[in-house]
Amino acid sequence: MSRTAVIAGVGPGLGASIAERFAEEGCSVALLARSEAYLDGLATRLDEQTAGKALAVPTDLAEPTDIEAAFAETREAFGDVDVLVNHASAASWDGLLEQSTDDFRRAMAVGPEAAFRCSQEAVSDMLDGDGGTVIFTGATTSVRGRAGSVGFSAAKFACRGLAQSMAQELGSEGVHVAHVVLDGVIRPPEGVEDDAESYLDPDAIAERYWTLVEQSTDTMDFEVHLTNGNGTVEFL
Repeated sequence: MSRTAVIAGVGPGLGASIAERFAEEGCSVALLARSEAYLDGLATRLDEQTAGKALAVPTDLAEPTDIEAAFAETREAFGDVDVLVNHASAASWDGLLEQSTDDFRRAMAVGPEAAFRCSQEAVSDMLDGDGGTVIFTGATTSVRGRAGSVGFSAAKFACRGLAQSMAQELGSEGVHVAHVVLDGVIRPPEGVEDDAESYLDPDAIAERYWTLVEQSTDTMDFEVHLTNGNGTVEFL
């Protein structure tokens, strides 16, 4: 059965890998991010090379009206939303005294606030239909704060709390909410010359995301911890 998937926060790394993996399964994929030129190119490639369909939806995820318009455009093109991936973040690698108020607010707006608004839009469709899946992209900082990263750590903690609350509320309604802790550095799109095994493979991560979409509602994973063996996460 074809699904409509929204990927909120698509760039040339993991976001593109997730979109491509879902499109390979025949999904109609809406690509949300600010870079119109990049999204147009990715959408064209997915349309030409996969079994699915793709729609470029230029969106500033820090703007509630942009999010509302993006979901309206997605529904008009593909119908109700079955899958949402809350993948966006705004990293500001500053410590407490260096962190500006504007950068901190941007991290919260693009992270947990955007995830909240996207989830409201998507879950309203899922509850009116046959359920669905919401996946949050987390990080090591989702469970353990990082020095010199006040805004990013706070935003990722908030996203995890949002995901936990949603999972408790929506699991019995047939909506699978999952939070994926990416404990490591994702291999960049341009590749690496040395120590390639120390990076997380974005295509392998995307494959794991797809298994969450396919998972039976009888046994739904909530938190999935992905690492290459070098992780140092301490679960609290």
